[in-house]
Amino acid sequence: MSDRNDSHGLTPWHGTTIIGVKRNGKTVVAGDGQVSMGNTVMKPNARKVRRIGKGGAVVAGFAGATADAFTLFERLEKKLEQYSGQLMRAAVELAKDWRTDKYLRNLEALMIVADADTLLVLTGNGDVLEPEGGIAAIGSGGNFALSAARALSDYEDDAEKIARRAMAVAAEVCVFTNDQVTLETV
Repeated sequence: MSDRNDSHGLTPWHGTTIIGVKRNGKTVVAGDGQVSMGNTVMKPNARKVRRIGKGGAVVAGFAGATADAFTLFERLEKKLEQYSGQLMRAAVELAKDWRTDKYLRNLEALMIVADADTLLVLTGNGDVLEPEGGIAAIGSGGNFALSAARALSDYEDDAEKIARRAMAVAAEVCVFTNDQVTLETV
């Protein structure tokens, strides 16, 4: 995400690295705890991965502008209610709105969302992507975490172990990622 200035001349707060790993009937979404404003760490223990939807059946994690991500969490939750908890349908409808609504189109965030059956990446371009190989990562350390997870997946079958180690690798390499990991499993 860019370090653009908002309408008040301030750099927005950004949340960073999120990874989703789907293996052997278990899906894990993990995120680091760092929130940065420009080159400054504003908070080291943010919770960027949460359960949403009825009964917490969906796990969502965000990277990007924090306030924008919370708006998207709320919108996705409403879509999940509207479509009876069907994640794929709710995600597609959110992506349509995100792409066509003038207000939403300006939101700077990405999301990884998952339920027991599906792992998706949602973008402001209207993309709803189901990652190949059951591994997805977003944010400034996303490519580091993704590379580590793909390498680990040849040797490890446990989704949580893959996600935790991949996040540790990203934290070692990316200055916008720390080792304060929040992890949720579905």
